[in-house]
Amino acid sequence: MPDLPARFAGLILAFAPLFVHRSWRHAQLLLIGAILTPGRRTVASALRIMGRAQDRRFVNVHRILNRAAWSPRAGGRILLGLLIAAFAPRGPVVMALDDTIERRRGKRIAAKGIYRDPVRSSDSHFVKASGLRWMSLMLLAPIPWAGRIWALPFLTTLVPSERACRERGRRHKPLLDVGRQLALQARRWLPSRDLVLVGDGSFSALLFLDAMRRARITAITRLRLDAALYEPAPPRLPGTIGRPRTKGARLPTLAATLVAKDTRWHAGVVSGWYGSAQRGIEIASGTAVWRHGGMPVVPIRWVLVRDPAHRFEAQALLCTDLACDPTQIVSWFVRRWSVEVTFQEVRAHLGVETQRQWSDTAVARTTPCLLALFSIVTLLAAQLPARQRQRIAAAAWYPKPRPTFADALAAVRCAIWRKGTLATSPRRRARTKPRFRLPTPWAYALCHAA
Repeated sequence: MPDLPARFAGLILAFAPLFVHRSWRHAQLLLIGAILTPGRRTVASALRIMGRAQDRRFVNVHRILNRAAWSPRAGGRILLGLLIAAFAPRGPVVMALDDTIERRRGKRIAAKGIYRDPVRSSDSHFVKASGLRWMSLMLLAPIPWAGRIWALPFLTTLVPSERACRERGRRHKPLLDVGRQLALQARRWLPSRDLVLVGDGSFSALLFLDAMRRARITAITRLRLDAALYEPAPPRLPGTIGRPRTKGARLPTLAATLVAKDTRWHAGVVSGWYGSAQRGIEIASGTAVWRHGGMPVVPIRWVLVRDPAHRFEAQALLCTDLACDPTQIVSWFVRRWSVEVTFQEVRAHLGVETQRQWSDTAVARTTPCLLALFSIVTLLAAQLPARQRQRIAAAAWYPKPRPTFADALAAVRCAIWRKGTLATSPRRRARTKPRFRLPTPWAYALCHAA
């Protein structure tokens, strides 16, 4: 295993308490190998890139994923603390919650199911995919050298299919229940910080929003234009008989408010609008009570957003914090687009969907570790000098003004290789220059097809 730069060693040692001493050596080997490995992220590839292809005790490295006693949840807490200290030391902690499908096949993967593929499907075309469903909680933080918001995963859990739970005699947990547990776990880890949770329309459910409101988490999601909104319940007069009222008069739907001529629109500017620098929009907002029979009553602030240039269709958002500024609500919501970018980056550069584990424990650990590797690489890149982390792989046909995650990963790999293989001798006396031989890990990385 190559010697790590001093700026990297301190950060990686933060995860040492998760393991016993013997397991930590193998876990560190696996972590550095996953960073350096191109192509598939298998244990065998990590051993080859680390020069351990002839190690007869290779099974000990496999046991880190399928047998060793360590807690991924405790690792998520350590990772969140590092991310908060590096990228969000002050102000509200903005997080995103979303699910993704990992396309996997195999008879021995018990938790897989058949799901709608959100990437290949459209409104008029339905595509099914066989794989695993994951729910991930990410920190949405600005990365200074990248000049944009990155979604940094720190807590990911498997959501087994309903068929798999039925075959094992377990109760199936819907996505909303799993998402609620992840958000409440983050609240327990950060009891004194203001938390903002951003999600898509699938989290626009009264049970979920009520749980976030009671946990003092500001939830921001999409809202249906035909949602049943009401005025707050009037004050209860003394001597009134019967149950207390939960709502007031019915309000017009947001679809009617959108086309009404008396709706008051305010111009605003939102930064980072889905990849663009700034976007001028028009906003209308108000407060209401969202209610449905048999469900909790949730006070919300609704926000209507439309484009003066008619480049996108009008949409509605909701926020459980009634005092929040509407422009700030929209600004926080558009950060959610970086979640899709992260899912694409981990597939393209960190080998998600190329694993070959089949045991239940290894399957439940490998993908969360690869998603967390995205955040670890970002933290390692933040430790590099500005000159190294701002190197951009640009070309005449591919102008790139700012570094991306691929550039950050290349900078971290270069720093590790330089320390472990290219380091020069501290002695200054003259000596015969040795003949250069290509190291075996380099030959594996450069000469074998990905």
